[in-house]
Amino acid sequence: MPDIKDYVPIIGKEKIDDLCFLAEKLTDMSILNINSTAVGGGVAEILSRMVPLLRQLGVNAKWDVIKGDEKFFNITKKMHNALHGVDVTITKDDFEYFIEVNRNNAEEMDLSSDIFFVHDPQPIALIDKKKKVKGKWAWRCHIDFTNPRREVIEFLKSYIRKYDSTIFSAPAFARKDIKVPQVLISPSIDPLSDKNKELPEETIDKVLEKFKIDRDRPIVTQISRFDYLKDPLGVIKVYKKVKKYIDCQLVLAGGGATDDPEGMQVLNEVRDAASNDKDIHIIFLPPGSDIEINAIQRASTVILQKSLKEGFGLTVAEALWKSKPVIASAVGGIPLQITHKYSGILTYSIDGTFHFLKELLNEPEYAKRLAKNGHEHAKNNFLITRHLREYLLLFLSLSHKEDIVYL
Repeated sequence: MPDIKDYVPIIGKEKIDDLCFLAEKLTDMSILNINSTAVGGGVAEILSRMVPLLRQLGVNAKWDVIKGDEKFFNITKKMHNALHGVDVTITKDDFEYFIEVNRNNAEEMDLSSDIFFVHDPQPIALIDKKKKVKGKWAWRCHIDFTNPRREVIEFLKSYIRKYDSTIFSAPAFARKDIKVPQVLISPSIDPLSDKNKELPEETIDKVLEKFKIDRDRPIVTQISRFDYLKDPLGVIKVYKKVKKYIDCQLVLAGGGATDDPEGMQVLNEVRDAASNDKDIHIIFLPPGSDIEINAIQRASTVILQKSLKEGFGLTVAEALWKSKPVIASAVGGIPLQITHKYSGILTYSIDGTFHFLKELLNEPEYAKRLAKNGHEHAKNNFLITRHLREYLLLFLSLSHKEDIVYL
């Protein structure tokens, strides 16, 4: 883990001094982060970097993970899909089991803290312990909240309204029907993590050789969990259309999360769709494959993120930071990261993605300009140091709740 001072060459000493100043105001407070998985997905990735940096700054930050069985995570996956607008059936028994698992976790966990920072729907019902423990409670939503199924959002709202504050990743996710203070904080990437740090060319070459990817031909890449909402099947359709005109390769790489039971099913469907095309590289990566992801992104000619729904899309920020041209769907928090035809390309369909991918592969200078602008935008807006500052301000505001304003 890097030292907080290691970020000075990237963002400047003044901003680091600002972080230290804010953190000094929190030395007498403890913050407990709670989510549903320690491995896989953007939330765990952020917390694994954020918590140690907070502790370096002198903040008593902790991180705990709720426990759940296969039935629980099947229910929470259905809830996740329903919040993205997918038509799924969630029964009364499902909701009751969800509550029961949360209640059991609340009894087993050490809920002694000044601030409880609960991430996403899986542990949301822990708030029922609020009256029995001291402290302020904040609920952090990392997913797309724009078109949820009514029965699920109504169920969650009964808990959200008990929190002292809610935090969303993009303005589009804020809701007028949630009558608690709402804060907008975008996620971030750590430029010094294994996934984002500079790599020697020999390391990149070794990774590509390992996966039999030809560096002498264009490489089109999407890095994502194998999830229907990331639309890997749509990516394959785009590639096949472009392949008729340009001899390129496709890399679909990613892993799974312990709280996502659909991953292997999606992976098998993707493998079937790829058939025997030797230029489609489907790579299922185990936890801890950050160097491999970094190398593949850095070797890529164009990076896609063809999500159907998206909370924020950290893989977009990763690609922009690496000065790669990005084509991504205009959903969720992605438009915060990309200004169309300036710092990347926003698309709405398979045909649109095909059109712009073909254009960028044929016009490398245009692609390079987009990539340069994208890097600057990521540097100024989506690095973990900015995220740290906004969390420190959030924690301070929770200790002075009357200072939080409604949106």
